[in-house]
Amino acid sequence: MKTLRLAVDPFHLETARAQEAIGQAAKILQAGGLVALPTETVYGLGANALDEAAVARIFAAKQRPAWDPVIVHIADRKMLDGLVTDIPEAASRLMAAFWPGPLTLLLPRSTAVPDAVTAGRPLVGVRMPAHPVAFELIYQAGVPIAAPSANTFGHISPTTAAHVLEDLDGRIDAVLDAGPAEHGVESTVVDPCRSPMMIYRPGAITAFQIQQTAGAVESFRAGGPLDSQPREALPAPGVGLRHYAPRARLVLVEGSFASLAQQLAETALRFSGEKLGLMLPEGIPAPAAAAAVFPWGRWLAPDEMARDLYSGLRALDAEGCTVILCPLPPAEGIGAAIVDRLRKAARSKKE
Repeated sequence: MKTLRLAVDPFHLETARAQEAIGQAAKILQAGGLVALPTETVYGLGANALDEAAVARIFAAKQRPAWDPVIVHIADRKMLDGLVTDIPEAASRLMAAFWPGPLTLLLPRSTAVPDAVTAGRPLVGVRMPAHPVAFELIYQAGVPIAAPSANTFGHISPTTAAHVLEDLDGRIDAVLDAGPAEHGVESTVVDPCRSPMMIYRPGAITAFQIQQTAGAVESFRAGGPLDSQPREALPAPGVGLRHYAPRARLVLVEGSFASLAQQLAETALRFSGEKLGLMLPEGIPAPAAAAAVFPWGRWLAPDEMARDLYSGLRALDAEGCTVILCPLPPAEGIGAAIVDRLRKAARSKKE
């Protein structure tokens, strides 16, 4: 299969070139094919969510196990009504506040949703993306789009079309290239059907924002070690999984900003025989042992660090690093999402 790379300027969707690219991608989806699409979080691998065979192609292309559910993306209320049987009051408040945007809600599924989408679970994850290209594509295709991240299973999520092609070139029909993703980490996943509500995956929409909008919320805590092969279907995408992992061994370094330079230098000494990569926030000197350094934004600007997280890990992998050192930022606001992704990625390699 030859993967088409269709360039789209997200700020000029009215142009003939943009409409031609999006229209071509929409026809691929309508025919049961796979299209990687930009969203404001990461690039997703899309298929018609109501077409069981098309959804199966997502799992095959990603080498994704059947026990890991996928999120469905919509463009309007009519699509939502076809997917779910009930919308709790808390969900309505969250939709009003954060849709379109990086928030996924777990809602009771209708019979139209194939089992593969939810891993057989009774709730389906749904969100309305804010990215103009994703929104236009869903609208033109006229069907809800199932779209997990567009990478091979367990690997670093893609925030550019080039990242998608690194993993999936020749395995999917097309990728819509609209430049880098805005947020850089996947959507917040919330179950509003329970009280208190449950955050299964942190993201750009924070626990504080959810609580202020719709009431009490708590964060999911896995009961045991992270698994690569859980014994049952997961309650939400990515829960309890080793995931987001570079090829290199990822080593996390915890501490205050003032202490990080010393801690990084001391940790680097443990890996003298390795090609050492470093995710380095602005204002921290790099240890002499670092063979490759990725400038990782400002410590007090976690939005910047989230946006560049996956790009940095991929860049250091591309440099051939065998170990990557990464400071762990405070788990506040979107920092909670960064910490969640890094802990899962770091635990994907044996220590």
